[in-house]
Amino acid sequence: SQCSAMSQKLTIFNTIAVEEVDFPVPVRAAFSIDGTPADCVKLAVSHLLPEKPDYVFSGINCGYNVGADILYSGTVGAAMEALLNGIPAIAFSEERGGSGAAADTHLLPVVRKLLSMEIGKDEIWNVNFPGCPPEELQGIRENRIPDRIPFFMDDYRVEEREDKSFCLFVSGKAAQTAGKGTDMEAVLERYISIGKIRNEVLGSRSDG
Repeated sequence: SQCSAMSQKLTIFNTIAVEEVDFPVPVRAAFSIDGTPADCVKLAVSHLLPEKPDYVFSGINCGYNVGADILYSGTVGAAMEALLNGIPAIAFSEERGGSGAAADTHLLPVVRKLLSMEIGKDEIWNVNFPGCPPEELQGIRENRIPDRIPFFMDDYRVEEREDKSFCLFVSGKAAQTAGKGTDMEAVLERYISIGKIRNEVLGSRSDG
């Protein structure tokens, strides 16, 4: 279900339904859970899988995870949960409402390249695909850093209901400009963005 803005939330002291499901490609097993993205990794590593996986792929998320939005991202949260369990991970996202052509064409080559590259034990890969038609794709930009601003300049509205509960609505306009060398600049200029996100907690441990 919709898990936007869940970050690395875990379901604590509540039940999580798990169902083994069919999958459209040959796999040993596939499971569906009604928890959060981070729950998927936590359950898989602690209970569902007979051994720790070599890698975790999170996504492809519908909507960019660039700039400050990575702080809220459930897609990035699942990848960070993998990192906390000693598993390297890649978070994948693409433009909401786009054609999907860039991801369809370049996902496997990007995966193969990243699997062959070294990455720190305190880092994950973050990959974002623009939603433009193939003829508008400009290429791939690597070593992108997260921009300091969010992609969507959100406008939050709180509505109080008759039962005194509240509902939070969000709407906003996409950024039109971005900092040089950032992930947001890459996707706005119709490039696939590849960069690293560092977990400062794990980084401080490895730094001594």
